Amino acid sequence: MTTAKPKVLATRHFPPDVEARLAANFDAVLNPEDRLYDGPALIAATAGCDAIMCAAGDPLTADTIAGLPGSVRMIATFSVGYEHVDVAAAARRGIAVSNTPDVLTDATADITLLCLLGAARRAHEGAHMLRTRTWTGWTPTQLMGVHVTGKRLGILGMGRIGQAVADRARAFRMQIHYSNRNRLPPDLEKDAIFHADPEAMLPHSDFLSINAPMSAATRKWVNAERIAKLPPGAIVVNTARGGVVDDEALIAALRSGRLAAAGLDVFEGEPRIHPDYHDIPNAFLIPHMGSATVETRNAMGFKALDNLEAFLLRNQTPPDLVKSS
Repeated sequence: MTTAKPKVLATRHFPPDVEARLAANFDAVLNPEDRLYDGPALIAATAGCDAIMCAAGDPLTADTIAGLPGSVRMIATFSVGYEHVDVAAAARRGIAVSNTPDVLTDATADITLLCLLGAARRAHEGAHMLRTRTWTGWTPTQLMGVHVTGKRLGILGMGRIGQAVADRARAFRMQIHYSNRNRLPPDLEKDAIFHADPEAMLPHSDFLSINAPMSAATRKWVNAERIAKLPPGAIVVNTARGGVVDDEALIAALRSGRLAAAGLDVFEGEPRIHPDYHDIPNAFLIPHMGSATVETRNAMGFKALDNLEAFLLRNQTPPDLVKSS
């Protein structure tokens, strides 16, 4: 007698290799049109499902989780961050939640340097001149940006990604300052300068890179008061979560020249970003591309599947179980 495979809803259209493995090991409900589910639609789509494989932005709120059918036993998110999943609500329902740590580090750190360099060297403005056929040739004062080599880089959040950003920045002989919940041991700190108080780091940050997770403590952390503590002409880079930045404050500082530029890969309310960003030439903007390599997206999917397979096929604790605080 053949045992029925556990049924898993894929809320998004995932990379082909990921979906092939999902379909091989589970009764997979795929989403080839990549349609977005709201809460009620997500509840309806999970009828008879044992698990959900979701992604950042899916509305796994307390209300949605409360309405899930009793068959759902696990939520595996295709992301490191899990603020879109109400983990406490899932715990109350006895639903396990897993994420995909450790596989995004290099890709996200690479994108951080892209944002840093793109903002500093006015890459958006230069590309726009070429694409709009308005470039009339080289001039001595054209698109003068900010020098990167030898400058001070402040990193808010010195986890794996923050450390990888620091390693890359050292190739530009940047002096690394950082603030983290805990000071790193010397072998990981690598002569970076630790600031127990993140606000004390700001005056030493010609560039400020946000690599901290989204939390109540970091919500709109980059606000007008903290921007005022940065050196005049500093550059802010955010590849963590959009909600860490107060958009109104950042936009005002970019317009006034208090900040030279910003490099942003993530936004509050994305994809509906603050409309004023569209008209600011000194904002280097890319659409949440931090993990967007074939290798990384496959690794994310395979890690999500590792968790689903451990829990649903082998009755084991998911290796990347998210614990309710």
